[in-house]
Amino acid sequence: MSLWAIIPVKPLKNAKSRLSPILQPDQRYELALAMFRHVLSVTTTAQLVSGVLVISRDTKALAIAREMGAKTLQEGAISNLNPALLRATAVVKSWRADAILILPADLPFISADDIGAMIRLAQEHSIVIATDRERDGTNALLVRPPGAIEYEYGRGSYERHLQNAGRAGLPVALYESDRMTLDIDVPDDLNDYHKILARGRFRHLPSFRLACGAN
Repeated sequence: MSLWAIIPVKPLKNAKSRLSPILQPDQRYELALAMFRHVLSVTTTAQLVSGVLVISRDTKALAIAREMGAKTLQEGAISNLNPALLRATAVVKSWRADAILILPADLPFISADDIGAMIRLAQEHSIVIATDRERDGTNALLVRPPGAIEYEYGRGSYERHLQNAGRAGLPVALYESDRMTLDIDVPDDLNDYHKILARGRFRHLPSFRLACGAN
């Protein structure tokens, strides 16, 4: 099976705005950049991934992606995630991809084991989904064949993607992993992020001295 990973990336300098109460702009940029590099490193070296396509309007993010061996696609000036993913899907379909795996750029602890497990599930399922801790968003979405369901990212996307798969009559597998549920959006996420860093792994990721009283 030829599987391509698609990673949409918001402008890194504007990323993680919901962390502004506890992180300065340069810290948010450092965090977003480090997580993006981690997701790229995992996907570009995963044995079962045929290739990686990064779509963004951030020229620096695109340059980093090319340096790390990914293909790139420039977004328009006005960014909208779902149309951007449709465009990226059309591109990888033209490259004869059998399946796609959409991953956000802010999964700091994703591993090659997670990707391999999702791909194995896709051998018997058309859709494989990993959600977040609130079971609200979609932290990973594997679709076989590409374009089999409509993308509906945003709040509540997990349930909408499940419903779209059901309406299409496609078998669905849920992938559950602590590494995949933690994306970094709000201050509570950052606290959990630091607890994992304190265990001594992921030394390539930054840590921050949080403001006193931050939870």
